[in-house]
Order: sequence, then C-alpha cells, then structure tokens
Amino acid sequence: MRHAVFGQVQPKEDAMAIAKVFPCLWFDGNAEEAASFYVTLLPDSHVDNVWRSPAETPSGPAGMVLTVDFTVAGQQLQALNGGPEFRFNEAVSFAIDCADQAEVDRLWESLTANGGEPGPCGWLKDRYGLSWQIVPRRLGELVNDPDPERARRAMEAMLRMGRIDVAELERAADAA
Repeated sequence: MRHAVFGQVQPKEDAMAIAKVFPCLWFDGNAEEAASFYVTLLPDSHVDNVWRSPAETPSGPAGMVLTVDFTVAGQQLQALNGGPEFRFNEAVSFAIDCADQAEVDRLWESLTANGGEPGPCGWLKDRYGLSWQIVPRRLGELVNDPDPERARRAMEAMLRMGRIDVAELERAADAA
C-alpha cells in the first residue's frame, strides 16, 4: 500500500490496469477503516492507495485521508471521506456470488457483525450501512430450473428467508 497526495497519478507496482469506471463509496470519516475491512472478505482483495488531502476541505484538515483506492475480488473501488451529508441506501448494493453454503455463512457473519443488519432474501447491511446481497450460486440454478414448479417452490422458499439456506431451497424445490 502506498500513501500519496490525492490527485497524484502513480504507476502501480503490479502494472494492473486502472479501471475506466469504478464505484466510489461515500463515507463519513471512516473510509480507510471500511476499505481495510472489505479487503478481508474475499481473495484477490487489497488496499491499493491511501490518498491524503493536500489542503483543508469541507470534509476535514489537510493531511486527512481523503480517498482510499482498494480492490475486492478483483473489482476496483474507491472509498471517499466525504462527510455526513450522504448515506448509503438499498438503491445500490454489492452482490457476491457464493460457491456454497459455507461461503454464504462466512460472509453473512462477517458483514452483519459489529452493527450490521440482516435483511430479507439474502440482503444485509454492513456496519457502515452499505447493502450487500449474499447469493449462493445454487439459488440461480434452482429458480431457473426447467421444471417451472421446482423453480416456483425454490423462489417461494427464498422469499421467506433472511440468510439464504441452500439445503432448505433444495428441500423446497424437491417437495411435491
């Protein structure tokens, strides 16, 4: 991780191309903390740059962390310490494709810990208020089953869940 002044363009040591479009997430003074947490969730995740403000801004004094460039599962993101004016809401969420129930459970526990909130149908809010969808790959397979009744039963079961339970989805799909 490198510390730099906001706006300085520095080549990345790993020569990874900088994405032309990437999400910028607005935080109220805890952008570096949030980015450091998010990079613990999935492989191919790391903090790339911490940019410090060269001057006083409406968000804080010169030298404060202004933005943090980071990567989660290969997706480039930026966290901005923008102040208290804006909050996250469900209009934007990050969906995570999970290989199995163990991954669903690990991510659900990590993201709802320390003030996060479980929600319906695999949705949750983390401790910073950011919405996530924790989606087992098997859910997509079941709700797209060629048998419309199996698909319907799986979908109806999912709609009653908070954290998605793959075994319960399969039981529902297989019920006659």
